[in-house]
Amino acid sequence: MSIDLTAKEAARQEILNKVAEYYENFLKADTESFTEGDRISYAGRVFDEKEVVNLVDSSLDFWLTAGRYTEEFEKRFADLLGVKYANLVNSGSSANLIAFMALTAPELGDRQIKRGDEVITVACGFPTTVAPIMQYGAIPVFLDVTVPEYNIDVTDLEAALSEKTKAVMIAHTLGNPFNLKVIKAFCDKHNLWLVEDNCDSLGSEYTIDGETRYTGTWGDIGTSSFYPPHHITMGEGGCVYTNNALLNKLVKSYRDWGRDCVCPPGKDNFCGRRFDGQFGQLPVGYDHKYVYSHLGYNLKATDMQAAVGCAQLDKLVGFADARRHNWERLHADLQDLTDVLILPEASENSRPSWFGFIMSVRDGAVDSKGEPVTRNRITRALEDHNIQTRLLFSGNIIRHPAFDEYRDTDAYRVVGDLKTTDYIMNNSFWVGVYPGLNDTKVDYIAKVIREAVRG
Repeated sequence: MSIDLTAKEAARQEILNKVAEYYENFLKADTESFTEGDRISYAGRVFDEKEVVNLVDSSLDFWLTAGRYTEEFEKRFADLLGVKYANLVNSGSSANLIAFMALTAPELGDRQIKRGDEVITVACGFPTTVAPIMQYGAIPVFLDVTVPEYNIDVTDLEAALSEKTKAVMIAHTLGNPFNLKVIKAFCDKHNLWLVEDNCDSLGSEYTIDGETRYTGTWGDIGTSSFYPPHHITMGEGGCVYTNNALLNKLVKSYRDWGRDCVCPPGKDNFCGRRFDGQFGQLPVGYDHKYVYSHLGYNLKATDMQAAVGCAQLDKLVGFADARRHNWERLHADLQDLTDVLILPEASENSRPSWFGFIMSVRDGAVDSKGEPVTRNRITRALEDHNIQTRLLFSGNIIRHPAFDEYRDTDAYRVVGDLKTTDYIMNNSFWVGVYPGLNDTKVDYIAKVIREAVRG
């Protein structure tokens, strides 16, 4: 049966017009009205009819794996960040896994990370920055962090270095870039890989010697997450990006089952030599689509996710500006509480795209009645007023049950006493600044915090 392509396209357009109408009538959120007691989330998806239309448009193709929207997203995302290569994956955690696994490939020669090699990182952060290191059998070397930046304390870098050190893998915290100038110079000096976990910091900028770039693009590999709370979303999803052609090839291999072939989904014999090669101990002419050069995974995203991401990309700059506005307004609103709260500060040489607004209760802080002020007192007050709060993820990852089997073993190494990391674990929390907030909501957050602090 032949298909009338004109009629097909007309039907598609009719469906998409109806989808846009559906969004306008039933999905469009009222972001301006607010009554005290309404839910204020720490983060959430912000979208319009374009995301919904793209999603349905993709579904009409019924191409259920990576496809045309994936190709578009990877190209546009790379162009936006100013990098050569971007590879979409199914989550930010998978992005970190693939970024690290690429560095374990034998093709890297002397720079290959092997089991027992060391990777400098921090204990104060999200667990999936550390998990790939330990799951592979490498050794994380944990350094302390600083307040009010909540990023790695670079004064301990040289003390952390050993003959086994191969890489530095750390996250930019809540949108605030770590000291890229010092860390990049350290990595260059000692020929170390630098992996920037950029999952909470998409759109943040950092300047070195007069050159400004987005975070995630200064190191060898950057990673992003597109989970709903993040700077842009596609529901689930992540990305690995680099300027290094070999690393890009390795990332693709580990993401796509570990195969040697680079054929895109749905395309065979992309290289024109599918049955010509000899690999490992396989027979000559073994189908190259089923030659595996690494022990990899299937961590691709779907084209429907990418379709949502393509619409979100158009909003990234505006989202980042909104986050900065909300952060700056909250920072100004809370200036009178600095006797009790340590407010966050942007790192030197940076322009953050804030993920959240983090605060720490000062040791020995008291209210107007002389009663102790604690983190739990403030976060409970906020939650009681329907305002979501979050801690700085793991606080100190080595204090968690996941480390019970590793504690006091040689599975990891600590430099210093992690005193500030423990302080954050006990005293720090954060609230949202995402684009779904407005000035009224931000001011209300500050009001509730002030009441909780002053008593």
